[in-house]
Amino acid sequence: MVKYSYFLGCQVPARVNYCDLATRRVTEALGIELIDLQGAGCCGCYLRSVDSRVALALASRILALSDKTGLDLVVLCNSCYSTLVETNEFLRENPELRTEINELLAPQDLEYKGKTKVKDIIQVFYHDYGLHKISSKVTKSFEGLKVAVQYGCHLLRPSKSTKFDNPEAPRILDDLVEVTRAKSIYWPLKLWCCGFPTLPMNREMGTSLARNKLRDAKDAGADCMVTTCPSCQISFDVLQPSTAKHYGEEYNLPVLYYPQLLGLAMNMSFKEVGLHLNRVSTKPILRFIEEKRIEATA
Repeated sequence: MVKYSYFLGCQVPARVNYCDLATRRVTEALGIELIDLQGAGCCGCYLRSVDSRVALALASRILALSDKTGLDLVVLCNSCYSTLVETNEFLRENPELRTEINELLAPQDLEYKGKTKVKDIIQVFYHDYGLHKISSKVTKSFEGLKVAVQYGCHLLRPSKSTKFDNPEAPRILDDLVEVTRAKSIYWPLKLWCCGFPTLPMNREMGTSLARNKLRDAKDAGADCMVTTCPSCQISFDVLQPSTAKHYGEEYNLPVLYYPQLLGLAMNMSFKEVGLHLNRVSTKPILRFIEEKRIEATA
């Protein structure tokens, strides 16, 4: 069994714990062991524009905790991913600052060594496990389901640091969706921001960005949206009802975190992947599955 240290970040346990639930169920079924990073705190992402050194110390502490396990670090959050990847790069290139950080970490019996490789969960699925092996685990086809794929900003940008995928034409999540036989559709605003980062400063702008993307996905014919970012999940699932109310519109667009879709395709129940915890009704997806089952037995 392949093992990784596992960091949830802040948003997942606080607001979209079904992302964690689905990830644990799917990785367990694939033979991937996620070991919770004990004692982990915030990655420092939201402090970077306020106090960069405090943010750096917080991120370094997460990396040092993972260094202690001797395992690569898997994260679910795009912001945690970009923060930790950039911190790794920065400390490796600045030995004097690394020494200063380690002096701060020493009282906790921690040391940043720079050995940990940070990976987003879909990198684990795509690169480490592989599309072919995932395909062999898919027992329920989503053929005919039209999906609007949402990457989120911090996986793709800044591309020089994240090195995640082609920032202008990413394919990793699209390919992972299509391994379930669903269709990743073209939609013009695919790479736009979900609006979540702007909500604390300008709620109207953040809500408008989410609205524009929801309408664009619907206009493109999407049956659902699939994300790999908890912040995007909050924008499009948790906050979709309030966005609809604000503009006097109805979207009724189910939003699944990728492991939820994969778990369903691996014949897991809707409760096993936490669909009952999503804010926007996922009944259209469950009806789609039931109709496909009836077709298969007819």
